[in-house]
Amino acid sequence: MKKRFYLDTSIWLDFFENRNEPNMPKGEWAKKLVKKIIQKGDLIVYSDLVLQELENERYSSFEVDNLFFELRQNLLYVESTLAEIKRAKDLSFKREIPNGDALHALIARDNNSILVTLDRHFHTLSDIVKVKKPQELIEI
Repeated sequence: MKKRFYLDTSIWLDFFENRNEPNMPKGEWAKKLVKKIIQKGDLIVYSDLVLQELENERYSSFEVDNLFFELRQNLLYVESTLAEIKRAKDLSFKREIPNGDALHALIARDNNSILVTLDRHFHTLSDIVKVKKPQELIEI
């Protein structure tokens, strides 16, 4: 069975923009991870929320389509459900995390995906979804 990975929007930005920092090659990690997922024939799940957040970062839908085009064989698009949106609001309030992050976690969980992120506060959701850093998955 194919494994599924849900990349949070920051990982996508690292991938598209090759964002690296001293001692933290985030863009390099993102590229290696995506390459590994493709080589293994696994799937990258992305959602309407990812697309919305990319647009908020000034990417047009045309640009996003072009960026995703080469990956299309290994991509699975899903839309957030009304139930996930409602649950995310509650989870966000109770755990004091951004609503969007709660929604990313629920979408990943409901689509049997590993949530890939570098954001530390996602680890407060590890009882809801399996959370991994890109560098952890590259090493496997």
